[in-house]
Amino acid sequence: MILDLVSSGFLALKDYILHHILTCLIPAFLLAGGMVSFFNKEAILNYLGEKTSKLKSFSLATLFSFFIASCSCTVLPVGSGLYFAGAGIGASFIVLWVAPSTNVLSLLFTGTILGAKMAISRVVASLFMAFLVGWVMSLIFEKKEEKKIDSTEKKKLMAKKQAILLFLIFLSIILPNYIAQGKSYALNVLVWAIITVIWLIYAINTLNKEEAKNWLRETFWFVRMIVPLLLLGVFIVGVIGKLLPKEFVSKWVGGNSVLAAFLATISGQLMYFGTLTESPFIDTMLKLGMGKGPALAFLLTGPGMSLPNMLAIGRLFGIKKAVVYIILIMTLGTFVGWFFGNFVF
Repeated sequence: MILDLVSSGFLALKDYILHHILTCLIPAFLLAGGMVSFFNKEAILNYLGEKTSKLKSFSLATLFSFFIASCSCTVLPVGSGLYFAGAGIGASFIVLWVAPSTNVLSLLFTGTILGAKMAISRVVASLFMAFLVGWVMSLIFEKKEEKKIDSTEKKKLMAKKQAILLFLIFLSIILPNYIAQGKSYALNVLVWAIITVIWLIYAINTLNKEEAKNWLRETFWFVRMIVPLLLLGVFIVGVIGKLLPKEFVSKWVGGNSVLAAFLATISGQLMYFGTLTESPFIDTMLKLGMGKGPALAFLLTGPGMSLPNMLAIGRLFGIKKAVVYIILIMTLGTFVGWFFGNFVF
């Protein structure tokens, strides 16, 4: 039994390393390092800082997140990169939530497999959760900037050459998912490799030695902070998956009760789903008798949060912020599952 559990943990690690490290995490870390080293801190504060109106900063963070097709672990370097570059805590956690839970690609996939009503409900529920998460995190942890920013003065986010470089790296994260989804993983790698060669050539010809050094230093900082706990979390999820089979979960999340929504939310938080894998799983669960409300809660928390994600957030942002965020998602996910299950579906 113990050998089977350990084997399941290592199989989960093997699958994660083979399918996520190369095409997801490596460019995400480089993007995060670039955000910290290239972004103009004052411009970040103007757009996403705590002094910026919540409506403006939260809306911009949400809009940005919709176009990042990432899982809960891939988005960690991006969200934390924005935070350490000067973004407010609320806007940063909105990115951490929305990008994996409700990106454009996952919504298209949800609509195709589960129907338009479920896809629309996913958008509405995610936006509701995102703005509440952003507001609560800002309310509790907001720190006033020491330097007052003149909002009338236009600030460039970064130099043009750096913006082009980060955009190319951003494409190396999202295009493999958009182009190769449903096809072979080899095509995914090929798309990633082509874009990577392009941005490598561009970086060599545009960045000076000091810029490159700063960029790589910030990138390796994220790697050291995130990767060890990420891999540990993936291993634990593999073990949990062995102990908690899908049939057991489906048995307890039938109907649309508060308990069913709560169990679906907790199950989603403890498991790990790469983006786009949650919809086929939920389709199967619905056929086994899962309620539509709990299904929506799982659709959000499955890709939006995971045990590896929670461990890494605690390391990056501190235990207090991680605990508040996890409890918020748990509470809101339960409410969303119950409300939509009883009053929408």
